[in-house]
Amino acid sequence: MQFLGIHHVSALTASAKRNYHFYTEILGMRLVKKSVNQDSPDMYHLFYADEMGRPGTDLTFFEMLGVGQTYRGNNSISLTGLRVRDDEALRYWVERFEHYQVKYQGLTEQLGRQVIFFEDPEGQRLMLVSDQNNQGVAAGIPWDKSPVPQKYGITGLGPIRLTIPELAPSEGVLTRVMGFRHVGRYPAYQEGQADVEVYQTGQGGTGAEVHLEVRNDLSKEKPGRGSVHHVAFRVKDEQQLKQWYERIKEERMPNSGLIDRYYFKSLYFREPNGILYELATDEPGFTTDEPVESLGESLALPPFLEEKRSAIEAQLTPIK
Repeated sequence: MQFLGIHHVSALTASAKRNYHFYTEILGMRLVKKSVNQDSPDMYHLFYADEMGRPGTDLTFFEMLGVGQTYRGNNSISLTGLRVRDDEALRYWVERFEHYQVKYQGLTEQLGRQVIFFEDPEGQRLMLVSDQNNQGVAAGIPWDKSPVPQKYGITGLGPIRLTIPELAPSEGVLTRVMGFRHVGRYPAYQEGQADVEVYQTGQGGTGAEVHLEVRNDLSKEKPGRGSVHHVAFRVKDEQQLKQWYERIKEERMPNSGLIDRYYFKSLYFREPNGILYELATDEPGFTTDEPVESLGESLALPPFLEEKRSAIEAQLTPIK
């Protein structure tokens, strides 16, 4: 069993309206699904992705009104990568970030790739990575109606960085349990810290990487707006997800059991350093209840919440 890459990343925001503006108007991603947190339907769950919400292109946000700031630290998903086609695209993004006064660092290199580190207005830690020399998991296709020219648009999720106090527990789960392979390392950005270790799954490449950053100088992160809740990995189908469920049970790792999220089937579990993982199927996808042409334009609810639509809509503040 091998994962097909990263499926999605889910993070927290204190304002769906401001979040929508940044990720659609400035980053140019498409809102492919406007829904609610299925476990707490009084809050929005927004899904930004490529033109049709392909698995591996999806960055999602739970709106938690009034949530405090993030106090950054250990035991966290501390960076989310976003892929672009080539180095030329990164030069475009430098100019765009300057124009919109986005907090960013200039072009730099990581593992032989050009990257830009930047943040959204709530301090969400993000990185653009060039696929110019990349091989591995295929990228998505940016929406042609985006304010960002399609050739420069975000094509999917890139490397995910975990910041942890100890390497061995997380590495053991990634390699022994989940089948990731160690493919390299690069120097830490903080002096005196260990190299960042790099792992890949499936076909590899920027769409299938997890980076482990060990920090011995940090306390545990206190999550809030701008923090990441969990990262999900792509599973081919429900049959394989059931096999993963048996694998996780064999390891006696606490888990959620199989959950139907309507757009995909899921399994959640925590690894020893406290990182929440989700395994999610590629199908059925976001077009199961909306046509591609009108994705994200109206509030989409799974069938079990449909009878509560009026009450749910009454609690939500319109985004547009």
